[in-house]
Amino acid sequence: MQRKQQEITIDAILDLVRAVNPDKEALDLIQRAFLYASEQHKTQLRKSGEPYIVHLLNVAYILADLKVGPKAIAAGLLHDVIEDCDISKDQLAAEFDDEIATLVESVTKIGNIEFKDEKEYMAVNHRKIFIAMAKDIRVILIKLVDRLHNMRTLQFMSEIKQKKIAAETLDVYAPIAHRLGISEIKNELEDLSFYYLYPDKYYEVAHLVEMRKAERDLQVNTMIKDISALLTENKIKFRIFGRSKHLYSIYKKMTTKNKRFDEILDLHAIRIVTTDKVSCYEILGYIHADYRPIPGRLKDYIAMPKMNMYQSLHTTIVGEGGSIYEVQIRTEEMDSIAEKGIAAHWHYKEGSKFTPEKNQKEIEDRLSWFKDFGNLTQESKDADEYMDILTHDVFEANVYVMSPKGRVIDLPNGATPLDFAYRIHTEIGHATVGAIVNNVLVPLNTPLKTGDVVSIKTSKQSNGPSEDWLKIVKTTHAKSKIRNYLQKKEMDDRSIYIEKGEHLFKEECKKRSIDDKELISSKRLENVFQHFTVGNLNDFYYAIAVKSLSLAAVFERLNVQKRGLLDGFNLDRVFRNTQVKKTVSKSGIRVSGVESMMISLAGCCAPVPGDDIVGFITKGQGVKVHRKDCVNIKNETKRLIHVEWDEERKEGKYEVKLYILAQDRSFLISDLVTIISQCKAGLVAVNSTVNEDKVTATTYLNVVVSDAEHLKVVMANLKKIENVFEVQRAQN
Repeated sequence: MQRKQQEITIDAILDLVRAVNPDKEALDLIQRAFLYASEQHKTQLRKSGEPYIVHLLNVAYILADLKVGPKAIAAGLLHDVIEDCDISKDQLAAEFDDEIATLVESVTKIGNIEFKDEKEYMAVNHRKIFIAMAKDIRVILIKLVDRLHNMRTLQFMSEIKQKKIAAETLDVYAPIAHRLGISEIKNELEDLSFYYLYPDKYYEVAHLVEMRKAERDLQVNTMIKDISALLTENKIKFRIFGRSKHLYSIYKKMTTKNKRFDEILDLHAIRIVTTDKVSCYEILGYIHADYRPIPGRLKDYIAMPKMNMYQSLHTTIVGEGGSIYEVQIRTEEMDSIAEKGIAAHWHYKEGSKFTPEKNQKEIEDRLSWFKDFGNLTQESKDADEYMDILTHDVFEANVYVMSPKGRVIDLPNGATPLDFAYRIHTEIGHATVGAIVNNVLVPLNTPLKTGDVVSIKTSKQSNGPSEDWLKIVKTTHAKSKIRNYLQKKEMDDRSIYIEKGEHLFKEECKKRSIDDKELISSKRLENVFQHFTVGNLNDFYYAIAVKSLSLAAVFERLNVQKRGLLDGFNLDRVFRNTQVKKTVSKSGIRVSGVESMMISLAGCCAPVPGDDIVGFITKGQGVKVHRKDCVNIKNETKRLIHVEWDEERKEGKYEVKLYILAQDRSFLISDLVTIISQCKAGLVAVNSTVNEDKVTATTYLNVVVSDAEHLKVVMANLKKIENVFEVQRAQN
């Protein structure tokens, strides 16, 4: 899908701006930004071989076409000078002003920081952009337009980069364009991503559309002629035209709804644009009077706009010959907002009368989800968590429910009243004791549907969230708030355990006729803490209370006699001479100083000998041994202890779950099982499903190996199987 690029000049941009804002100062600003960008990028070329300024001119042209203000267009021309030309924000502010410099800095990628992997790098950059967007919507408009032109010229990149950039575009940028109602950009981003990610499917859908084009155009034109005559006869002002659905939306309906191409009703689509709301309903009445509407397909987005401000009447009717037509009816203003979203409703008019702050407030009033989005940027500090919430809670939200006062809350499919409560306010979520949906008391795990009116019952005597709530909620936001509450509660409980441990320690000292005040001097316990991997005195007391550290082991380490301490408390000599007992569990794990606690391998990450491991002190289940990179302990700091594989362990059998992504084909499972057998590994379970794209399949294998090296051999051989794309250890 190679789009022919129009040659853009600065004069063409100025002509677009002049039609909206003929102010000479505004035009001079854009001209000055162009000259500055041309000078800074003069030696740089794009992958296509074109001068870099070509990209900047295209970005500025699209922004001008969206009718944003001159400062946003100037920032579009300058958006790469900080990142690519070694220009600082202060230098740019001195040359232009703080507002333009802040816009440019906001869309600049983060540099000079080390990240553990590319996923973290992308998450941090996306978070930076969206936080800036919550303060100034122009940031995301510039970024969207920048991404759009990069996608239009993606053919000059390597295939690996094409797929990576297209996937990011489909996951992040197209959804945010949709949420802002900019369907022109959203549709093009989706189709371009579709082309690079699934070229075979793209051409298949394009071929089906082209095959029916002549027949469809004839039918649509006939219907347009008939409806035009009907509306003219009734003296209504209108314009009418046919529209075609973009390819990715057709493909998505075919895959997600499992429909054949012939079954997608709105391929015959007609749009009618009129002067006012009353005329919209009048037109709908005339059409329903002459044509049979299909029940259940009438949607009134004028009375109930979508969350991205989209307004229109939708109806589906049966024409002559049984052909199905989707008809959209809207005003000129609604049509402009449907295509250009927030950019059409609200143009930046930078000056004394209109300020970014005032316009930002107007956006928050118009887009109810935007205020929640702003709260999200303040609440979530972790970049990965932030992007998870954004992707699953904001981008995938398609269920719209209301509070009793009429506030509309958007939630993802499967969301429950608990998710609703946490979206209203964190404290309301914590205090929830019941829910009423459409005047009926319902369980907290009831899935909500669009149109539900939800009321939350709260109580000050509520015990707060429990771990069971994590199984009820669907939104990442609610899960994050519940986990934070449980962690804080655990810290409060921890203080009780610390007091208990201190009491036990002092009682033991009294039994041994030891002065505990002398003994707990920091210097004298320093080596004890180090030996038992205890961070401080509170951790020491806590470990004693939860029995992860026995008092016998502590005093054995100190070599303290009943009659008193060794002369001079020469602990260094004691530590050199003391032999520390080690225990070895049935799992082959060695833990210093732990004599009585149960030790077992965590099922979530299934560590095997050779993996880097750490112990986690549980409540009531002893020490659970995790891989150090296990997601379930990444935020733990207080309850981890040092463990290691026992060098003298007997060879064991360890079950590991593997995730395999492959092209769906015959004998795939047979090939996977054969390789497992050839590698002399055991096979416990197989679970394979065809993915929504109908092209790939996801398979989970539970295999039994002897150690990490054995597992490595198994995974390497699985990757060699034909049409296998990815093999990874799965997290249970």
